[in-house]
Amino acid sequence: MSELVPIRRWAKLLDQSRCIGCHACSTACKSENGVPLGVHRTYVKAVEVGSFPAVRRAFQVTRCNQCDAAPCTVACPTRAMYRRRDGIVDFDKAICIGCKACIAACPYDAIFINPDDGAAEKCNLCSHRIDAGLEPACVTVCPTSAIIVGDLDDMSSPLAERLRGSQVRKPEKQTRPKVFYQGATAATLDPLAARRPDGGLYLWAEQPRGPGSVAAGHPASSAAALLAYDVAHHIPWDWRVSLYTWTKGVAAGVYLVALGLLALGVLDPAAAAWQWRVPGVAAGFLLLTGGVLIADLEHPERFLLIFTRHHGRSWLVRGAFVIAGYGAVLTVHLACSLAGRPPPAWLAIAGAPLAALTAIYTAFLFAQARARDLWQSRLLAPHLAVQAIVLGAAAMIVAGLGGPGGPGGPGAAAVHAARLLAIASAVHLALIAAEVARRHATEHARLAVRAMTAGSYARVFWPGVALGAAGLAAPWLPLPAAIAALAGMLCFEHAHVQAGQIVPLA
Repeated sequence: MSELVPIRRWAKLLDQSRCIGCHACSTACKSENGVPLGVHRTYVKAVEVGSFPAVRRAFQVTRCNQCDAAPCTVACPTRAMYRRRDGIVDFDKAICIGCKACIAACPYDAIFINPDDGAAEKCNLCSHRIDAGLEPACVTVCPTSAIIVGDLDDMSSPLAERLRGSQVRKPEKQTRPKVFYQGATAATLDPLAARRPDGGLYLWAEQPRGPGSVAAGHPASSAAALLAYDVAHHIPWDWRVSLYTWTKGVAAGVYLVALGLLALGVLDPAAAAWQWRVPGVAAGFLLLTGGVLIADLEHPERFLLIFTRHHGRSWLVRGAFVIAGYGAVLTVHLACSLAGRPPPAWLAIAGAPLAALTAIYTAFLFAQARARDLWQSRLLAPHLAVQAIVLGAAAMIVAGLGGPGGPGGPGAAAVHAARLLAIASAVHLALIAAEVARRHATEHARLAVRAMTAGSYARVFWPGVALGAAGLAAPWLPLPAAIAALAGMLCFEHAHVQAGQIVPLA
């Protein structure tokens, strides 16, 4: 009977006091793992620390932190990112759909989409070498033995002997990282501790600028630390995710508003508005939502893996099932109308919570993006609910879904929809003010708000606020106010989604 082989708990120590910034680890990693140009599993960041003449260059080897509580494995909808029994966070490219949820979730900006195959990847401690009894490629080439890999549970290992006095990056994220730093400074460990070079000029390169590019360093720091070298970073979710939050809000909101008008007795359940138009508009925007979501995937042909290989803890998966359930309700609603039968009451009872969850589940999806502090707000879920009411009421007015003929008199539904739009717009503006003006707990969140209100996304944010304020005039100018509210909400959503990703993490 063979003896049981104990499971090791692999970890890595990076001794920055020994690092000479030679980049041998970066090139060895690229060679060993076939990493294409323009992306990196590991790289060496350089920061100039101090003031003239007492200046020195500090280095930081930057890579996946092999977290015991890895957010990427929770956010991944297909378990393509997973944690092995030995603690290595690995990936399976064959089932990656390219949703980029893992990238949004990683507090260390350590995951990227491989441009050659469209799948997510990162440092996995060269797990194929570990399994063969070899050290990772970076360890073997480091000329100063600044990189050590070992078993955390082996107290006699060189790793355990040198862990005393080491640090980890971002312990406040509670990811329990197993990459430890020794001899590192706050100027390298904290991505916002060093100031950003003027004009974006770095030691050997110029950082790309423009939409989607994340400029490293703090934009307004006066610290005696200057970022000298960093690699390019990009936001994971682009305008398509901004658009999806808007189309989803319309799809959910128009049904919720119509249910509210039915409850008030101002929308006739036998009228064409409830029989056909409301479920038709909702279904149309829900299909558009699904189309935008699938178009954002690097592997859209693998979309069905969300349902067949789903990871139940991922809110991308939960949201997909919610949207599917809501779509089924709308399909049955339209089928009943096609058959000349009024939709049964139980359908509305099932549809109301599904529509509400469709509106707000994105708040929980964004909350799983642990790296994005702007999205960790408790106001996000109620704000998304209010936004859905704004969008639903506006869509009803624009589409003429509250026309004459209701029990409350000619146009009663339209009048109530306009009033609801004005009230919801006021609450929406109050929630924006609360989010912008409140005291944020982290510098990351403060910089995201700054980017939204005074930085690169201000030109979208403030028109969105102004157009959203036009919704207050809905009782007097219903159609112009509704059109403005729809446009304003799209602008606000884009600014909020993109600004939340613009702050550097590494």
